[in-house]
Amino acid sequence: MIRSIVLTCLLALVFSVLGLAGALALPMMREKAAETGFSVTAYRRIGVLQLAGAVGVALGPAVPLLGGLAGTGLLLLLAGAVVVHLRQGDGVAKLAPAMVCAALVAAYLAVLFA
Repeated sequence: MIRSIVLTCLLALVFSVLGLAGALALPMMREKAAETGFSVTAYRRIGVLQLAGAVGVALGPAVPLLGGLAGTGLLLLLAGAVVVHLRQGDGVAKLAPAMVCAALVAAYLAVLFA
């Protein structure tokens, strides 16, 4: 039970912060959009998806189906992030956050449906 709460809170926090920064197109996110070849509008849409995922994950313990769908959606977003980093030839330092977040989401899903 404690693992579920910790993972839920951690993921909801991480993706809320990232999603809000992307949706608001903060300067750091504008730089990342330009660096990866995305438009600011596309990055804003990704931010909105991250926010939706954060809400779904937060509601997951009460509505497991919603949590599972949100977690799956976040895994798909993270897979896309990994692909972008690999195509750009980024090193481990830039690839690691997406991989760590993906592992946390996978752990959340495993605990949610255990």
